Amino acid sequence: MVSTAHKQNRSAELREQTFRRLLAWLDQGVDTNGQSYLAIRERLLGYFDRKNCLNADDLADETLNRVARRLDEEGGNIETETPAKYCYIVARFVFMEYLRANEKEIAALDNVSRQANAISSEDRDRKEKMLGCLDGCAAKLEVTQRELIFGYYSGEQRVKIENRRSLAQTLGVSVNALSIRACRIRDKLESCVKDCAKRE
Repeated sequence: MVSTAHKQNRSAELREQTFRRLLAWLDQGVDTNGQSYLAIRERLLGYFDRKNCLNADDLADETLNRVARRLDEEGGNIETETPAKYCYIVARFVFMEYLRANEKEIAALDNVSRQANAISSEDRDRKEKMLGCLDGCAAKLEVTQRELIFGYYSGEQRVKIENRRSLAQTLGVSVNALSIRACRIRDKLESCVKDCAKRE
C-alpha cells in the first residue's frame, strides 16, 4: 500500500518536473535561469491589464499552467512558431473564459437586483395600502379620540413622555388612565386597518 507521504512526494516531483519542462521549452535550448519565464509572465500580465481584467496575476498564472499541462501531454514539445505566440493563443482562450464568467456573474447580480427591487416595490405598495387604511380608519374616529391617539404617539423618547404628561393634564386624567384610553383607541384602529387591508 502506497503511503500518503509517498503520494505527496510523487505529486511534488511531477509538479517540479512539469515546471522544469515549461522553463526548458520557454528557453528554447538556452538556459536563461528562469528569465524567459519571468519575461513571458510579465508580457501576459500586460496583456490582461490592457484588457482591464481585475485579476491579471491569476489569469497570467492560469495561462502558464495550461501551457505546462499541454507540454506534459505533448511530451515536452509543442509545434508552434514561438513559445510566446502559443502562450498568447492560450491567453486569449483564458480571457474569453474570464469574460463569460463575468457575464454570468453580472447576470446573476442583475437577477438579484431585480428581485430586490421587486420585493421593495411590493413592500412599498403594501405600506402605502396600510397607510391609506390607517388614514381612512383615523377619519372614522371621534375628533377627541383622534387628537388623543395622535398626541399620545407624537414625539420621540423624552419628548414623547413630556407630551403624554401634558396631554394627561389637559384631559384631567392620570398618565396611567391616558395610557388605557390610548390602548383602547389603538386596538380599535388596528382592527379597522386589518379589515380594510383584507378588503383592498
